[in-house]
Amino acid sequence: MGPLEKPPYWRLSSFYFFYFAFIGAYNSYFGLYLQSLEFSALMIGVVISMMQIMRIFAPYLWGSLADRWGRRTPLIRMSVTMGLLCFIPLFFIERFVPMLAVIAVLALFWSAALPLTESLTLEHLRTQPERYGRIRLWGSLGFIVVVATVGNLLDHTPAVAVLWSCVVLLAGTALAAMVMPETPVQHVSHAPEPLLPLLRRPEVMCVLAACFFMSVAHGPLYVFYSIHLVDHGYSKTAVGLLWALGVVAEIGVFIWMPQILRRWSLRGLFLFSFAAAGLRFLLIAWGVESLALVLFAQVLHGATFGICHATAMAALSRWFGPRHQGRVQGLYGSVSFGAGGLVGALISSGLWQPIGAGWVYSFAALAGLCGFLLIFIGLPKASAYKP
Repeated sequence: MGPLEKPPYWRLSSFYFFYFAFIGAYNSYFGLYLQSLEFSALMIGVVISMMQIMRIFAPYLWGSLADRWGRRTPLIRMSVTMGLLCFIPLFFIERFVPMLAVIAVLALFWSAALPLTESLTLEHLRTQPERYGRIRLWGSLGFIVVVATVGNLLDHTPAVAVLWSCVVLLAGTALAAMVMPETPVQHVSHAPEPLLPLLRRPEVMCVLAACFFMSVAHGPLYVFYSIHLVDHGYSKTAVGLLWALGVVAEIGVFIWMPQILRRWSLRGLFLFSFAAAGLRFLLIAWGVESLALVLFAQVLHGATFGICHATAMAALSRWFGPRHQGRVQGLYGSVSFGAGGLVGALISSGLWQPIGAGWVYSFAALAGLCGFLLIFIGLPKASAYKP
């Protein structure tokens, strides 16, 4: 395959922009909207964790269907369109059980979009996976624009503005999906090649398990970070700017990832990322009163999410062929963002009021260090494993 053409680049990038712009609005501020409805901390955590619950099994099912069919874009378009339609009823719901039910249906469809888009993007970049970061950074830009804008908006408007923002961004995601480029259709008349033998490789199991712990560590961040900051006197505008700072660091990582991957091993990058996670969440736990420490902790997002995710993408692209990408991306999303995010969200929700934010984020730091030990022990210093 030759260099990435401009039309696919911009069409893929626009999808990432709107997709992560919605994630920015939802992850950063939907908890504050639920708090305005007088939901308890446990109720907020359960509602938000529904996204993670669906991401445990749904992405793999969607990915298996895409691998069997040989096409991804129709499923991506369907998933984001259904996500938009499912979000609209939230304007009329203020009770816990109906809210939970609607979010569950929304998450069932929404969970298909990112893993399928990731596998589609990696297939377009089959001979140059290091360019993934240059496309993915547009998602980070979308996140930044929205968290800064919506945070300032919420300082002057009712919390329902979160819902309006999400609807607009979902519509943008659906429109971007309509023009996404498909890779050449592969007509598949037989069952997909077995994935299990490749998953049994020690390197693969180690990385998936470590990424699970990284998502556990980020669970209390995505559920309670905005609430944590507001409770300590930060304005919603400041909250938005702090979220944006973290993603600026993430963008820097994605821009420089090709050079980083050429210079450092996968093992070294993973170890650095997990060590940074232990430090970051301890700073959030006990240094929230210090703006300088909070700023530094947000800069570490470039390591705890950016380096970890981009390194995982490089590993999966290196270790698995095109016929496996839909399923392996679904499995990666299920194990890390799904199961790991769910465990982190539910544990932090149950412990938030009994033991307090400091110890909850200390638990997050411990989860990051568990991932560090897994990589240190289980990932060889020089792995030549290829598909």
